[in-house]
Amino acid sequence: MTISRVFIANRGEIAVRVIRACKALSIDTVLGVSSADKETMGARLADRVVCIGPPRSSDSYLNREGIITTALATGCDAVHPGYGFLSEDAEFARLCQENGLIFVGPTPENIRRMGNKLEARALAKKFNVPLAEGSARLYSSDEALETAEQVGYPILLKAAAGGGGRGIRVVDAPEKLKAAFEGASAEAAAAFGDGAMFMERYIGNARHVEVQILADNHGNVIHLGERDCSLQRRYQKMVEESPAPGLTDQLRKQIHESAVTLAKNIGYVSAGTVEFIVDMDRSQFYFLEMNTRVQVEHPVTEAVTGIDIVAQQLRIAAGDPLTISQGEVKVEGHSIECRINAEAPLRGFQPSPGRISRWQPPSGPGVRLDSHGFEGYFMPPYYDSLLGKLIVHGKDRQDALAIMERALAGFEIQGVDTTIPFLQYVIVSNDFVSGQFNTRWLEKIATTFLESQAVDA
Repeated sequence: MTISRVFIANRGEIAVRVIRACKALSIDTVLGVSSADKETMGARLADRVVCIGPPRSSDSYLNREGIITTALATGCDAVHPGYGFLSEDAEFARLCQENGLIFVGPTPENIRRMGNKLEARALAKKFNVPLAEGSARLYSSDEALETAEQVGYPILLKAAAGGGGRGIRVVDAPEKLKAAFEGASAEAAAAFGDGAMFMERYIGNARHVEVQILADNHGNVIHLGERDCSLQRRYQKMVEESPAPGLTDQLRKQIHESAVTLAKNIGYVSAGTVEFIVDMDRSQFYFLEMNTRVQVEHPVTEAVTGIDIVAQQLRIAAGDPLTISQGEVKVEGHSIECRINAEAPLRGFQPSPGRISRWQPPSGPGVRLDSHGFEGYFMPPYYDSLLGKLIVHGKDRQDALAIMERALAGFEIQGVDTTIPFLQYVIVSNDFVSGQFNTRWLEKIATTFLESQAVDA
């Protein structure tokens, strides 16, 4: 291990997660915080804390030059970006390299190529990874109309430079395409500085399945099994699990092999995730995108494999070869993760910042909580609403569901609203328990939940 001190360019629960992995590897940590985050859990745990700017992200967590200057000034030899913020910023990764800092993540070229969805699709096609029928870059609604006639409705419009669910629209008829295209393009231009779109055939009964991979600088690439992340609201994941239910052994194996094939052929290095859409009616899978960072949902994979993914990221960044072979990766039991957001489900899932007056987390066998929350913590209004991730591990899916039901019931938070009541409703729903869900299911169950609460009131 050649890394001795890591600058953590992030906040919230992932900052805490990285600090703990560094401590396990005897690596010093310096946490960069905005002025709104000086009293966080991460600030309590890091070896040193440095304020990098005001609450606004563009002046702190997204300030490339400021972070690099601070990392160098505090004697760090590496930077861990966590997820979000600068984690998939190729320019930031390049600046780290130019300034002699190890970027704990993939190469700038890996990030750039996979960050462009159209280039990523082209690479997937080149290496025979299955692709849903789609288009090249689209610049106008007229061009989109012409292309949609060839692909066939319904179609899915996506931002070429997209992410986080922004710039996505489902269109089921030609007369709706122009407005959808212009709305999505404007949203993409505002979010990513690029309004270009592309389209894919829309798959109604779809599952979102992703494969965790690890790749080192010595040509070794392995996968750690797959996760099902189909339970999404407005394209934001809320519940994830591993292994993915409802896949045949053959389909599961093909998905794993495709992820490893893509990572190997693009020369990928670090932890990464290859995402797929699975057409459950046809038992076919298609490449969706690759995320070149640690994922929010990585703990479910850690739970079933026993492999510390963040520690592996650090070892790979230090130049160490993988010490785990594919044959040594064993998936045991079943894990489920629920994202606990400071949101008010009954008010349209509006963010609910504020001071936590009571914090009583669950514990017991098979229960893990990744969080930066504590009693007295002020959840600031400036950032995303993720307050924590509740992860359970059972001997099988039924056992994991039972543990999650008890854990959610035992999780007491006061002072802010949370998604816990909604998650309790979700995990006991017959469709979820029986595995009869797809990527649209959570939106429907959210409506049912709101109706049930209205009746109860």
